[in-house]
Amino acid sequence: MPSNEHHEWLKSRDWHVVEGAMVDPGRDVDLLKRKYKERDEHGRLPHHWMAAKAQTHTHTLAYVGVFSISFNLEALTTRDNKGETPLDIASRSGACAEIIGLFSLTPEEFCSLGGDEMVRLYAPVTYWRSEMGGWIKSRSYADCHKWINEHDDELVREVLKFNNSALLQEVACESQVYSDSLVFLALRMIHRCPLSLSAEDPDHSETALQWAQLPEYEACQEIQQILSLDPTHITSTPFPTLLLHSLAAKYHEIYDTYNTVCQFLRLTVSPHDNAELGEQSKVDLPEGEHLAIRILYDLNHNMSLGYAIGGQILSFLKPDPS
Repeated sequence: MPSNEHHEWLKSRDWHVVEGAMVDPGRDVDLLKRKYKERDEHGRLPHHWMAAKAQTHTHTLAYVGVFSISFNLEALTTRDNKGETPLDIASRSGACAEIIGLFSLTPEEFCSLGGDEMVRLYAPVTYWRSEMGGWIKSRSYADCHKWINEHDDELVREVLKFNNSALLQEVACESQVYSDSLVFLALRMIHRCPLSLSAEDPDHSETALQWAQLPEYEACQEIQQILSLDPTHITSTPFPTLLLHSLAAKYHEIYDTYNTVCQFLRLTVSPHDNAELGEQSKVDLPEGEHLAIRILYDLNHNMSLGYAIGGQILSFLKPDPS
């Protein structure tokens, strides 16, 4: 049986082309399922070729891997003319850990998790980029902030960089109505990924600012001003300064709490302890004071942590109204 185009794309590592065919709004899902059940002259399904070519992990590859299995669960146990399953080929060819883990599943395990959960576990960047995109379009900025607060900065940065920083471009196209939460979100995004300001849409060669200035979108002036900033300026400017300049009320909301918490924790540290923050104390401090030093160090080095727990600490310190 001759190869179909998905065999050829996967042989060539054209992960983005495959993804495009899988998510195209006009796609024929039944046709895709048939193509992922077709064997070539080597008795190989498209999955076998993916396993053979997947040495380097990419977020798109992981996403394509999940969808390819959803189109044909039996591929996980199907053997080619040499008697090899996709897992056999992936292991032999040195495929990335994500693809080996994916092909190590049984059809029953895949079904029990479901498509959305599989994408979240095995292609988290693609999954959360889609979730964030939906929240931005529906102006659910609180959900965006909650997600940023609760997830590791490395994952957040990968999501913001994904697909030429497409999320910032979506902000540019969905920002006609001003809100403090919207401006705060834009600042947090460019602070974590300054180069997103100069990234171009691969299909239209437009930056986020250029999208924001188009008549059909025409983002509010505050967003256009933020998107006009230079990436080197973002890199060299502390986030509090950026926030104070663009959103003074939010600055005081966050940093007044942050500074109050830090001041409280400093007062709990023994004046006899001369160790620098973060270093092991040279004196025998009570356990609570060791904890205060640790928390203060983390607050000083992780603004997200300070913002997330600051309100809780202040709430704890409030006197009992009774």
